[in-house]
Amino acid sequence: MDLLPALNRTIHLRAFAKINLGLKILFKRPDGYHEIRTIFQTISLHDRIRLTLSPDSRISIECANPCVPADQRNLVYRACEVWKAERGWVGGVRAKLEKTIPTGSGLGGGSSDAAVALLGLERLTGDRLDFSTRFRLASALGSDVPAFLFGGRVLGCGRGEEVYPLVDIPRKHCLVVHPPFPIVTAEAYQAASRKLTSADSGFKLNAFGVWSQFPSNDWGPAENDFEEVVFAKWPELGEMKDQFIRAGAETASLTGSGSAVYAIFDSARQSTQARKSVPPEWSVFQAQTLSRRQYQRLIFDL
Repeated sequence: MDLLPALNRTIHLRAFAKINLGLKILFKRPDGYHEIRTIFQTISLHDRIRLTLSPDSRISIECANPCVPADQRNLVYRACEVWKAERGWVGGVRAKLEKTIPTGSGLGGGSSDAAVALLGLERLTGDRLDFSTRFRLASALGSDVPAFLFGGRVLGCGRGEEVYPLVDIPRKHCLVVHPPFPIVTAEAYQAASRKLTSADSGFKLNAFGVWSQFPSNDWGPAENDFEEVVFAKWPELGEMKDQFIRAGAETASLTGSGSAVYAIFDSARQSTQARKSVPPEWSVFQAQTLSRRQYQRLIFDL
């Protein structure tokens, strides 16, 4: 590929967070992953990414957040790496990340950054991937990454990488709170798996049944299988969820494996009132849900 026309070109991007409108763990698969069912919903909370093509072959990551690695542990680095390999791109990519989505929160910040980096490289170079290739690269990067190729409201199956766009539901106000500690996803899965398969759990891992969190036009209760084990270890998270429900939230839940908790409100006034109960050492974000059309437009509309 000819590098000369594209050198020193830069693109600015938004990478939006997600919440999980329910999450069911079904069983542990032979490959070691867990089979899940979940609904992803993108919200307006976002990171910012600047991608610049460079004449050398290196990939570099710049981020002021010391918790964000600048090597192959970073999903943006890996997204640039797999895209370069797929397209035979011999030049380099410089990425600057401005992180707002907390790490270890269950809000999908790293996955969103990676998906948006793939989309940004396509837009930046004019070298578009076909859908199946784009999806394959996203799936290889992480379980949640493919959902961020669509945005809006998305059904996630498999380990989360099998995704199906759903009809969007009306925009709502979303209050997201993050305590001053992260939760390691792998450890949460181990704890949840042990609990769900214990003799006294009363739950069969392969029993899916009717899950009320799959309506087409209603929020319904958010049933997250991580809550029992996470709230047992960090009861303040469960208490925060209960406070939001008492404050009039249509639904409230742990997102992913945590540690962030969100609440959906019908009005900004309710959301603003509810945030007054959040401890001062917690991070608080007031956001809105994004439809698929809004999501896909706002990624590039800076």
